[in-house]
Amino acid sequence: MAKHKLARFAENKTFGNLFQHTDYDRENPNFPLKGKWRSDYFHNDHPIVLELGCGKGDYTIALAKRHPEINYIGVDRKGARLWRGCKDAIEGGMANVAFLRITIDKLSDYFAEGEVDEIWVTFPDPQVKHERKRLVSPRFVGYYKSVMKEGGGVIHLKTDSRELYSYVKESASGYGWKILVDVEDVYAQPCDPILTEVQTFYERMWLSEGRTISYLEIEV
Repeated sequence: MAKHKLARFAENKTFGNLFQHTDYDRENPNFPLKGKWRSDYFHNDHPIVLELGCGKGDYTIALAKRHPEINYIGVDRKGARLWRGCKDAIEGGMANVAFLRITIDKLSDYFAEGEVDEIWVTFPDPQVKHERKRLVSPRFVGYYKSVMKEGGGVIHLKTDSRELYSYVKESASGYGWKILVDVEDVYAQPCDPILTEVQTFYERMWLSEGRTISYLEIEV
C-alpha cells in the first residue's frame, strides 16, 4: 500500500489539473490563481463550483460531464484520493475540471471573495460530538461565504446522517440560511437525477446498510 501511495504522489506532481498546498505554503506563499481561476486556468467566465472533501472526485467528475458550461474544482487534503479524479479528468479530456489539495479552512488563500458560485458537500463526517467540525456549521459556512458570491451562494449537502440533516435544518433560520430544496430520502422522493445516479463509495456502503440518504440545498 505504501508503494502504491508513493507512486500516486509522484504522478500527482505531473498533473496539470492538480494544485497542492505544498507548492505554495513556504517557498511561494501567494497562490497565483487566486481571483484568476476563470481567466488564467479555465479561460472562460463560467460559474465556479467546488466539491469539498471530494475524495476521488465522484461528483466533481459527474457534474462536470453533465454541465460543460460550469467549472468544477474538487478539494480534498488527501493526495492519494485526488489522484483518481485527476486521472479520470485528464483521460476524459475535461477542460472544466481542476483539483486542489488543501484543508477547507484555507479556502480564502486560494479563492478571492465572490469567486465561487456553489459548493457541494457529499457525505461529510457528521461530527456528532463536535459542532465546530461539521462541514455545514456556522464556522465552516463562514469560510465558504468568504469566497462565495455575495447574497446568493448555494451549498448542496448530501448525507446519510440523520443528526447532521436535522442539525442543518434546525440551524438554518437562526443563522440566516435559506433552505431551497429539502429531500429527506432521495431514493423515495422526486429529486434531481444526479442525486441517485451518482453514488460514492461511502454512499454504496450506507445504502447496503439500509440508511436513508438525504439532500439539502441551502442559500447562505
